[in-house]
Amino acid sequence: MAGWIPAYGSVEEVGSVSQRQVSNNNEHRLQPLAWVGAFFGGIGRFLKLMARNKTGFAGFLLFIGFILLTTVGPLFIEEPKSADITAIYSPPSREHILGTDSQGKDIFAQIVNGGADIMQLALLTGVISTFIGVTLGSISAIIGGRLDTFLTTLADVWLTIPRFPLLAVLATLIKLSDMAMLALILAVLGWAGLYRSIRAQVFSLRERDYVEAAVALDLGLPHIIFKEILPNMMSYIAISFTFGMTSAIYAQVGLVFLGLVPLTRNWGVMINLAWTQGAIFFRDSVYFIMAPVTAIALLQLSIVWMSRSLEEIFNPRLRTG
Repeated sequence: MAGWIPAYGSVEEVGSVSQRQVSNNNEHRLQPLAWVGAFFGGIGRFLKLMARNKTGFAGFLLFIGFILLTTVGPLFIEEPKSADITAIYSPPSREHILGTDSQGKDIFAQIVNGGADIMQLALLTGVISTFIGVTLGSISAIIGGRLDTFLTTLADVWLTIPRFPLLAVLATLIKLSDMAMLALILAVLGWAGLYRSIRAQVFSLRERDYVEAAVALDLGLPHIIFKEILPNMMSYIAISFTFGMTSAIYAQVGLVFLGLVPLTRNWGVMINLAWTQGAIFFRDSVYFIMAPVTAIALLQLSIVWMSRSLEEIFNPRLRTG
């Protein structure tokens, strides 16, 4: 027993090691809780900043409501499959909140099940168009020279092309049933305006000391763009992203209304059916016509209002109070 203690250290050392092991085990157990606490704390701070602008916060809540309506709603409210000739153009009631259409189908159920495509396309198009415009605009302003001249000339020519007529022509040549393909086409057609705006912003930022220091240290173009310049343009990028979403919504609804995009579950389809089936000539069909139009208008309004709070979050100088 006399040689046992030196082999493993003193009793105090053994106790200290045990305490450290217990402390490490407790830290490992608390790490998930710390992540959860940080996550909810971040959400709380974000909501607090969003709530500083009442109009922006109202738009944010309305936008979240649309997301829940179009994603969670279809799980509880099924899309009507069969027609009911005994309930054609029924007025709003407890059974049919917004009444029925020309086939006796519930209008509210169609609103709930017809918004997912619009939301997905708007978000996807906004992300792609913003990424293209921001990347090309930043590279053009930083590198300059022939590349800047070429991209600027290309953007000028691109802006002269009428977007919607070109979309209508492309829809006759390309099958636009794939949501990703349609989002990519809309983003490619809409990058030029954002490119010119980002290019002008980067021209003003590249003379700042921190950007010149990054260039002098040869930190690389990706670091200069995404670490030094873009964080100082986040408010402008957020606004451009929301405008990209609204443009995508209008373009998609227009194409669906004209029957150029083969989608079956969409608010644009509801407007198309109301038009082709002569709903505008019936007094009782006002809910069938106005329900999808109102949904589109409210969605657009929520995005525009939400952009106010987003601008204040990324630009603290705009915060008041």
